[in-house]
Amino acid sequence: MGEVPGSAKLMLAPGVVHLNEPAAVFEAMVAGWARQQKSRQLAEGTISDRERLVRRFAEFTDSYPWQWTAGDVEDFTVSLTSGRDRLALSTIRGYHLTLRLFCDYVTDPRYEWATQCRDRFGQVPAQVCSEWNTVAHLNDYEGKPGRRPLTYDELERLFDHLDDRVDTIVQAGRKGSLAALRDAMMIKTAYAFGLRRNELCSLDVADLRPNPHVRAWGTYGSVHVRFGKATKGSLPRRRTVLAVPEFDWVVDGLRQWVEQARPIFDAAEHPALWLTERLTRVSARHVDEFFAQVRTDLGLDEHLTLHCLRHSYVTHLIEFGYPERFVTDQVGHLWGSTTAIYTSVSNDFKNKTLQAALARIYRPENDGSTP
Repeated sequence: MGEVPGSAKLMLAPGVVHLNEPAAVFEAMVAGWARQQKSRQLAEGTISDRERLVRRFAEFTDSYPWQWTAGDVEDFTVSLTSGRDRLALSTIRGYHLTLRLFCDYVTDPRYEWATQCRDRFGQVPAQVCSEWNTVAHLNDYEGKPGRRPLTYDELERLFDHLDDRVDTIVQAGRKGSLAALRDAMMIKTAYAFGLRRNELCSLDVADLRPNPHVRAWGTYGSVHVRFGKATKGSLPRRRTVLAVPEFDWVVDGLRQWVEQARPIFDAAEHPALWLTERLTRVSARHVDEFFAQVRTDLGLDEHLTLHCLRHSYVTHLIEFGYPERFVTDQVGHLWGSTTAIYTSVSNDFKNKTLQAALARIYRPENDGSTP
């Protein structure tokens, strides 16, 4: 049998005597699994998170993979759902998936870990995760129920507050007006183009492109996203997001930022669209913290996050009458079903849609439409 990445033969040197053989084999297993995942081009963050979870489970059980049982998984799950710091259902399901994948790896005969464990310890690893002791993925959306799109009134309050904040700093003659304008435009751009947090922070000036349908918008009619969400084992996905006429106000805002405000940083050589006073790229953490502060200042629901602006974008495009295929392409979803999860149209939109359907089907007899 050929040696595959992460196989026991590659990870365990023959003829070596270990002072703590069980611990050495376990470390080799974890390292081998990391190597196998790297060969599949999975992200380093994903690999390290999975490795930490496996080590955490081993520490909880105080045993090694060839000693694990289904009961260990059940006990571990109970510990995660007990007390005040119980984890979300989606998080627990992710933990179960990680443990299942690790067990798949160590029980796969191609990697020969079962043979090594049998020869060394007289036991073999088994798949301890099953449909009977793990969380099933029953719902398309498992996020917090409080997460929702912002209403039109909430968006108006948000944007008015951002503008007022800039004006207040300028009128007071205080430092920070440039950063305030930048933060305001970042929030507005996230909504106007339906961007994810990382997509927003990763934008360069060169990513601002024309919209072939509206040349008057110049180079601010579309955004070229180069760091979209990657699928497993792939590079970040790219897409072009077109500005839509309902949000054409973002064009003037971006033009002001790029042509008037950003040059004050005196960083013509830096590619980033959003710069800090230290001439570095604005971090995702800063954007999260800024949005949270503004949310608190306005007294908005604490469950609302920056990502809720993306939900708002999808919902409002649907309400404006854009086809689902167009919306799906704009936000970079592979499937329309994913876009549907983001959508939460307003009662007013539903009422108007129903009224139009009623008028179409139950047309008055004397409306002159029939002879």
